[in-house]
Amino acid sequence: MFYKANLYKSLILFVFVSFFSFRANAQDARIAVASNFVNTAQILVFKFSEQTRHKVSVSAASTGKLYAQIRQAAPFDVLLSADRHTPERLVLEGFAVKESLFDYARGRLVFVSQGPATDTSPEQLLRQAQFKKLAMANPELAPYGLAAKQTLEALGLLPKVQARLVMGENIGQAAQFVFSGNADAGLLPRGFALETPEQKKLYQHSWIVPESLHQPIIQTAVLLNRGQTNQAARAFMQYLQGSEAQGIIASHGYN
Repeated sequence: MFYKANLYKSLILFVFVSFFSFRANAQDARIAVASNFVNTAQILVFKFSEQTRHKVSVSAASTGKLYAQIRQAAPFDVLLSADRHTPERLVLEGFAVKESLFDYARGRLVFVSQGPATDTSPEQLLRQAQFKKLAMANPELAPYGLAAKQTLEALGLLPKVQARLVMGENIGQAAQFVFSGNADAGLLPRGFALETPEQKKLYQHSWIVPESLHQPIIQTAVLLNRGQTNQAARAFMQYLQGSEAQGIIASHGYN
């Protein structure tokens, strides 16, 4: 009886010590994510946390706003940008690790319309500017907004529709203008097409904008200086390049 009691106490002590030793090696990481990718990032973070002892929190904003926050010493370990230029710029300016740069997704711009039923194709609706309000992200802050502006310029539409543009600070806000009905059309990421039943329905009447009309939307990840010694940040960067993560990204509308 005495032996069993001591054995039971030893087992409890072993579990107690093991648990706290396990947590002592765990680290938390903070990831800055471009607004277009936030829903996909949340799924990736959940899967990653299930498989590791690390915890990851996600902060979303336009790429331009995240860039400004990082330069002002925001406590982020990783940046998942909606372009390649911003991470490369952070490397050149001494805020990020050059060797960690990699392209994690390729985005596509889509024109969506909520206008009355018509036989006119979504492509022609855009080319003929058959909409009252067109939502897009601020091209000064968001790569998808820049792609939208370049598309309108390539089609010769920008001067004609300038007064009808509804500008969001980021692509998430621009999408909300369309989903709420405040704009009857929008230039949005294809990745938003798979998030909710309402969005899937909206994207049934859409046109994937050819990349010949805008610069390719290459989304790049980079490890920031603050994350160099963070095991969770480094592990997440490795996970993001793996087959499971890339499969999830592809299933959410990215190439």
